[in-house]
Amino acid sequence: MGTRYGFRAHGEGHRPSKFLLDPRARAVSGHVDWHPALRTDDDQDSAPHMPRSVVVGPPSTTPTPPIRIPWAQTVIYEMHIKGISQTHPEVSPELRGTYAGLASEPIIAHLLRLGVTTIELLPISQFVHEEYLLERGLRQYWGYMPITPFAPHAEYAMSETPQGVVDEVGSMITALHEAGLEVVIDVVLNHTGEGGKTGPWLSFRGLDDRGYYRHGHDGDYDDVTGTGNTLDLGSAPVHDLALDSLRHWASTYQVDGFRFDLASALLRGSQGESRFLEEVAADPLLSSLKLIAEPWDMGHDGYRLGGFPQPWREWNDRFRDTVRDAWKATPGMLPELATRALGSSDIFAPERPPTSSINFVTAHDGPTLADLVTYQESHNEANGEDHYPTHNQHAWNTGIEGPTDDTEITELRNRRRRSMLATLLLANGVPMLLGGDELGRTQQGNTNVYCQDSPMSWFDWSTVDEELIEFTARLIRLRQSARKIVGQSWFNGTKGHVGPLEGEWFGVDGEPVANWHDHGLSTLVLQVSGEPDLLFVANTGLDPDLVTLPHGEWATILDTSDPTVEDRQEGDSVNVDPLALLLLKCTSSSPPQS
Repeated sequence: MGTRYGFRAHGEGHRPSKFLLDPRARAVSGHVDWHPALRTDDDQDSAPHMPRSVVVGPPSTTPTPPIRIPWAQTVIYEMHIKGISQTHPEVSPELRGTYAGLASEPIIAHLLRLGVTTIELLPISQFVHEEYLLERGLRQYWGYMPITPFAPHAEYAMSETPQGVVDEVGSMITALHEAGLEVVIDVVLNHTGEGGKTGPWLSFRGLDDRGYYRHGHDGDYDDVTGTGNTLDLGSAPVHDLALDSLRHWASTYQVDGFRFDLASALLRGSQGESRFLEEVAADPLLSSLKLIAEPWDMGHDGYRLGGFPQPWREWNDRFRDTVRDAWKATPGMLPELATRALGSSDIFAPERPPTSSINFVTAHDGPTLADLVTYQESHNEANGEDHYPTHNQHAWNTGIEGPTDDTEITELRNRRRRSMLATLLLANGVPMLLGGDELGRTQQGNTNVYCQDSPMSWFDWSTVDEELIEFTARLIRLRQSARKIVGQSWFNGTKGHVGPLEGEWFGVDGEPVANWHDHGLSTLVLQVSGEPDLLFVANTGLDPDLVTLPHGEWATILDTSDPTVEDRQEGDSVNVDPLALLLLKCTSSSPPQS
């Protein structure tokens, strides 16, 4: 154990002078020192500038097995290993920003207070910091430049030894499992950190460039990932490497599942479509875990939302864009908001359940929730980018630029934020909360913090919004108490599809909606039969509305215009403020009056 090694490849098309990492290395020691020897085709020896592959054993203590929380009970929390604990005052300084820091008592206590069930970690396999970033004083933060898919990223460890890194990851997963939290890891199997044709010789390129990467008819790299290269999942070495890496994380570290970056690229093989994702779903070990696809890439026919069969779940960007637009008071959004809130049946029904949809409003790629309601456009100047255009910039939520002390504007922003959180956490499907949104975390308008390993990306625990934390936790508790409604079944009702759950949409007058395409329609009411009956009321307009309530006695248990409300008795009608969402429960029913 502890042997450090690398490869040199000989033969036609190879460069023996290039020292190469083992793509299957279980640990890596050192870092890439960007030197011309890594790129040139001459005889410059690259070994002095390369990290080393290291022989290690499994974690010293075998992690506890996966928890297997049902999808209908799952609430995902997407987060970064380093960002969550880097500034936390109650985490020991030596643990901050590490695997051990995530497993520390203060961080776990926060996650349990929220009530989330499943931690989705941005990539934690070994990656490289791009040369152009380091030259500008920046670093790769997200981790989407992998180089060894089996090895944990050493910089996230408190330990300074390769075996210690492995042990620390195992201990982290055990601590999270013992707290009742699942661990899903983001895996990047569609490209590597070697870049395009002028990129460095680090591993794959030096071992078998044609065997690992897709090439076009002109001989150049076929890039559908936006990083310069695309791994060829139709090639046996790549196919086996990818499957074996997943089995390694599943068996050695006992992770609960995987989120597949740019999963559409994994369907692309050198001889047509790859069967890789089908084989993952059929694998005895992997098929029992949570499998989440990002259902797009940057190539032709790359957008495939709804195209992944059971047991796959998919990031639903149409939910994201609809919720953002609706709570921006965009006219005509209510029909689609109704469809998204009930699980996106137009995309997934009837063959797949509502839990096929991973609903989200914000994610690591794009603005935070606080920035979404604060800034009119992106501010990526710290990256060396001028208002970088990103597809996740969709539907900014104010027409007012930058922070303001105006009380009314501030309240509207906060209400929009609460209404989007409520829509996310009460909708049918599986919610994914971006870590830090519950704190009020800001990135100062930066929508692309992939290179910001800095306070801009880290959680700022000195300015947390305690009221928003408690409001988010209450939403999750409400969701779990209404599990029958946000579970596995489709609704049967005006805008629903055939299923065992009964629901009906009404207008503010208490009558069924007659014209779904009326752009003047801004408020909808959904009555859901249950024990008790529930009423969801959404006013996405900029004016208040008076809503006639169904027969019976109703109490408001959630009002995003007043987050302190928990049990407000109502009469025959209820006032709904602009951009507010209400949840009411029936406390007793009575027959219609004659």
